[in-house]
Amino acid sequence: MGNDMYSVEQVAELLGLHVRTVRGYIRTGRLRAARIGKQYRIARADLDALTGRPTPGPAVGAPAMEVSSIVQVDGVDRAAADRLATLVLTGVNTHHDPARPLRVQTVHDEERHRMKIVILGDADGTADLLRLVDAVLHGENFLFAGEPGDA
Repeated sequence: MGNDMYSVEQVAELLGLHVRTVRGYIRTGRLRAARIGKQYRIARADLDALTGRPTPGPAVGAPAMEVSSIVQVDGVDRAAADRLATLVLTGVNTHHDPARPLRVQTVHDEERHRMKIVILGDADGTADLLRLVDAVLHGENFLFAGEPGDA
């Protein structure tokens, strides 16, 4: 097992505690642990949270970046807005990196026939989602024309 997961015995030894004390911390929720079979495993981050040690931040030289985008689509009725919102949310839910999820909100203004899509997340995921929206809005997919053959 790597250095990122510890047994109850290893945690007790590292902290200078009795094994029963560590198990008590786990039972009361003071220390998070994953039960594997009949044994607990404690992640390094959970051990650090218990002891108050700071968790390591992003690597030096690799700044964290988040993109916020607002997409406005005019000329959208309720049905098209619902279809576009479903497509966008499906694209978000199939995003490739669960460690860096996208957060998306959609709003439709029926009075103005306008839809806004607010996207927050990493640059790659946001760019992928914007490409998807662009392809749908500019493709021949009948999103705004109703069902195929209604022309």
